[in-house]
Amino acid sequence: MANQIERGIYLRNLTMLTDFYELTMMQAYHHAQETTGKSQWAVFDMFYRENPCGNGYAVAAGLAQLIHYIENLRFEDGDIDYLRSTGAFGEPFLAYLKSFRFTGDIYAVPEGSVVFPGEPLVRVSAPLAEGQFIETALLNIINHQSLIATKAARVCWAAAGDRVLEFGLRRAQGPDAGIYGARAAMIGGCHGTSNVLAGQLFDVPVRGTHAHSWIMSFDTELAAFQCYADMYPAACLLLVDTYDTLKSGVPNAITVFKEMQAKGVDLTLYGIRLDSGDLAYLSKRAREMLDEAGFPGAVISASSDLDEHLITELKAQGARIALWGVGTNLITSKEYPAFGGVYKMAALSSGGGPFVPKIKLSENPVKVTNPGVKKIFRLYDAATGKMKADLITLADEQLNSREALTLFDPLATWKRMTLPAGSYTVRELLEPVFLDGKCVYPDISVADIRAYAETERDTLWDEHKRLVRPQPMPVDLSQQLYNLKQMMITQARAGKEVPHV
Repeated sequence: MANQIERGIYLRNLTMLTDFYELTMMQAYHHAQETTGKSQWAVFDMFYRENPCGNGYAVAAGLAQLIHYIENLRFEDGDIDYLRSTGAFGEPFLAYLKSFRFTGDIYAVPEGSVVFPGEPLVRVSAPLAEGQFIETALLNIINHQSLIATKAARVCWAAAGDRVLEFGLRRAQGPDAGIYGARAAMIGGCHGTSNVLAGQLFDVPVRGTHAHSWIMSFDTELAAFQCYADMYPAACLLLVDTYDTLKSGVPNAITVFKEMQAKGVDLTLYGIRLDSGDLAYLSKRAREMLDEAGFPGAVISASSDLDEHLITELKAQGARIALWGVGTNLITSKEYPAFGGVYKMAALSSGGGPFVPKIKLSENPVKVTNPGVKKIFRLYDAATGKMKADLITLADEQLNSREALTLFDPLATWKRMTLPAGSYTVRELLEPVFLDGKCVYPDISVADIRAYAETERDTLWDEHKRLVRPQPMPVDLSQQLYNLKQMMITQARAGKEVPHV
C-alpha cells in the first residue's frame, strides 16, 4: 500500500547504488555504439546456484522494490557532477546519462513463488548498456529479500502451524535490511512484525509486548503486570522471566488474569512470554500452572535466539509454546548470510539482428550457464496438484499436457522421468513486468503475496520442505535447450562461432 512516507523515503532514487565497473562498461558500450553506429541489445538472466540454508527451495521476493528502482532510474545533476569529478568519464557519456532511462523489457517470477537453482528469476532484455547497468541493484534487492523470505519459510515450517512473529529490527544490518527484511519475512510466512515502519509502509500487522525494563521500572513485578493489563486488556501478554519465571512471573500473571476476569474483562488475547531459560521445561510447567488456575486459553509465547532448528527441538521435547518471536537468526539469516544470485548474459543482438545465444564456461559444471532467451514451465501432477518438476526451455517452445513428456537430468542424462499424456498440468512462470520501459505489473499487497506464497509452498511435497537433506526438485532443460548448450560448449572449446537463433 503506497503512502507518502513510502514514496518520499523508500522509493527514493537509487540510481547511484551500483558498482563502479557497471558505469565504466556503460561508457565503453556507449562509445562503441557511437563509433560503429550499431546498437546492441542483450538478454540477461538473474538466477542462483544453491538453495540457502540447505533448503529444498527458495522463495522469490523483492520484485516490488525492483520495480520502484527501475521506475526511478535517473541521474540527477549532483550525480553527474560527482561522476565528472572522478576523472573516469568523458562529456559525451555524461551527456548521455542526463537523459538515461530504462527502455527495455523485464520478465520475472511473481513474488512469493517457490523457485529452484538454475532457473531465471528475472529475465532482462534491453539495450546493452541499460541491461548491464541495472545488474548490481537488481542483485542487491532480489538476493537480500529472497534470502530472508526463504529463511522465514523454514522457520514457519518448523513452527508447524503456530504463529511466528518477526522481531529482528534491532539486530538487522541497518534500516533498509530491517524494513525490507520484515517485508520478506511476511512473504515467507510470518504473521506479524515488531517493525512499526514496515507495518506502516506495507500494511502488515505489527505486534509486541513489553521489555524487562518495563517490569524493572515498577516497585514490584505484580504492579508492572497490573498496569500493563489496565492499558492493554485486549492484548495482554506478560513477560514473566525478569526475576523468577515459575516462582514469581507466572503466579503474578495468574493473579492479574484473575483480577481482569473479576472486572469482567473479556479475555481474548492474553498469556505470557518466555525469553530465557529452558523453554521446553518452563513452557510445560507454565502450561500446567495456567490450566490449573483456570486459564487454558492463555497463550504461551517465546523468544530468546530462536531459529528453525531450536523450534524443531523444542517441539520434539513437548514444549507448550504457541507463538514464536524470532529475531536475529531470521532477519540476518545468520547461518547462511548471502543468497548468491548471479546475473549473466544469455543472448546478444547487434544492429537489430537476431539474438545470438551466449554461454559462460567453467571447470565447475554448475557454473556453466544456460544460453539463449528462455522461459520456465512448472509441471504439476494433475491428480494431486503437487509439483513434479520445472522445465527450462527456449522462449519459442510450447508444451502440450495432452502429450507425453519425458524429462531428463541435464547433468546425469540417464536419470529420466516420463509424464503420461493428461497426467500433468503446465504453468509458465515468467510474467511481464516492464515492456518498452513501462511497468505492466500490478501493485500487489504484501498480504496477497503472502497468501500466494503459502499456496505455492502447499504444492510441494513434504519431502521437499524438510529442514535437513530435503529431496531436490527436478529442474530440467528441454531437449532443444540441452542440444544448444552442448553444441555451444563443443564449439567454444573448438574456437568456432555460434550460429544465430
